[in-house]
Amino acid sequence: MKVQRVSLWLLSAMLILCSAYTRSLRRCPISVDMSHLEESFQEIKRAIQTKDNFQNVTILSTLGALQKTKPLDVCCVTKNLLAFYVDRVFKDHQESDPQILRKISSIANSFLYMQKTLQQCQVQRQCRCSQEATNATKIIHDNYDQLEVPSAAVKSLGELNVFLAWIGKNHQETSAA
Repeated sequence: MKVQRVSLWLLSAMLILCSAYTRSLRRCPISVDMSHLEESFQEIKRAIQTKDNFQNVTILSTLGALQKTKPLDVCCVTKNLLAFYVDRVFKDHQESDPQILRKISSIANSFLYMQKTLQQCQVQRQCRCSQEATNATKIIHDNYDQLEVPSAAVKSLGELNVFLAWIGKNHQETSAA
């Protein structure tokens, strides 16, 4: 009888620990005001999308893999896409309108803050990248590389709402400011 209780207790403890570990991998804390980001995007959306010369091409939207991201890969995909926007899109985009430039700069600063938060998760080994997650973000880079840099940057900025919605969905418990 004692052996059964000990076995049951050990099994329960393992399940609780595994469940907590899985949640921690998925939910690296991102505390940023998503409504502010979405508002900033809505204010520049029309101006950016009118510059898009490739209406039938997508960089993020075709990636159904974003919607199928496994919970353990959420942190990794988020980290990789933040880096994609910060290191490529925001740097590659040339904007002459100072109001739009300020909004893009505000979004970029929020992304930098989120990157810093996710780097802390990675240091604590809570943000691992599976091959599937790496492949998903590689597809986005490949799509970007198929266009000329200015067009790819405009296209990616115009699709920013896809990424913002995905962040909101996958980090909703921690996305309020």
